[in-house]
Amino acid sequence: MKISQLKSIVKEAVKEAIQEEMKDILIEAVRAPKQTVYETVSAPNANVGTPNLTNPVAQQKMPEDKRIAMKENMMNVLGGMMPGANGTISATSADVPLKVNGPMDTTSANGTLPQGNVSMDQIMGLMNSKG
Repeated sequence: MKISQLKSIVKEAVKEAIQEEMKDILIEAVRAPKQTVYETVSAPNANVGTPNLTNPVAQQKMPEDKRIAMKENMMNVLGGMMPGANGTISATSADVPLKVNGPMDTTSANGTLPQGNVSMDQIMGLMNSKG
């Protein structure tokens, strides 16, 4: 017997077995009693209550003194990144420490990197910010 004949015989046998199983599954599904599912949807509770073991994330209004302290801490962290009067932060190419002037080929085999120095702090900062 050739391999191609054996392959076709096995293929037919598998096909027949799958068809029989599918037939049995469909007949069983049709004959099975139907179950009716009832779903009740309750309106969300606007009052989240007080925190306890069963409701640990209940919202409570933060006291005014703590809100002011938190706002001051956020302003200290933001430091020099305060937006301008129009609500935007302006940054230009002058703010970038490494300047590239004109078109530069950095991808081809004969390409070169721009002149300049990059400190290890800058490299580590880039590496740490990626993940």
